[in-house]
Parts: sequence; structure tokens; C-alpha cells
Amino acid sequence: MFGNTQAFSGFSVSDVPAARKFYEQTLGLKVSVEDGILFLHLAGGRDVLAYPKDDHVPATFTILNFPVPDVEKAVDQLSARGVRFERYPKFEKDTDAKGIFHGGGPLIAWFKDPAGNVLSVIQEG
Repeated sequence: MFGNTQAFSGFSVSDVPAARKFYEQTLGLKVSVEDGILFLHLAGGRDVLAYPKDDHVPATFTILNFPVPDVEKAVDQLSARGVRFERYPKFEKDTDAKGIFHGGGPLIAWFKDPAGNVLSVIQEG
């Protein structure tokens, strides 16, 4: 039924201007705002929208993963831009000092946007 639709994803934020600054300046994404909604223009021609919500509650799961060729380098670059990486007690023994999880599967490091939503950088291939 929807096999040929151009589906897209979205998530809520508490402050669109703060989200725009973070996604555009800190993460380096192309963004635009239309009718108060932030559009993240991702590689591959797909957009994700971030919409304002007065009673926003941050997602407790990873809403957006950014595949990178070198997680350690990405973590270093983001840390230099003020991004703080999450350390989850459940994964503490498998997480290094930089916040990179080494407990199986691809290397991954989680961080949050200004609205508290969980994002990640994840090792490609």
C-alpha cells in the first residue's frame, strides 16, 4: 500500500530556535524552518522534521543515528563543539572514557539535542 510513498520521520522539540542552532551549527546539517517547523535536510535527499511541542517529553530511545567512518574522530570533533556524550549504567563496563560503547555490534556513542532527545554517531560498515 505505501511501498512507493516518500515517507519521512519527525520528532518533537521544546524550542525550535535552540534546535535549529544545534542541528545547523553544532552538527553541521542543512536546515530550514517553515511555519515554525524545523526541517533537517539529510544526505540522500530525505528530510526529518522537528516540530514544536509545548509539553515536549524527550525521547528515551535513539531517534536519529548518524553513520560515520570513524566514531572516535566524530566524538572528538563533537566534544570540541561542546557535545556531552551519554553514559548509561547498563553499558558502563563496555563504554570507554570518551563515551563510545564497545559492547558488541558497531561502535556507537549517544548524545542529546537541546530538547533532550537521544541521538548517536555509529560506526559505518
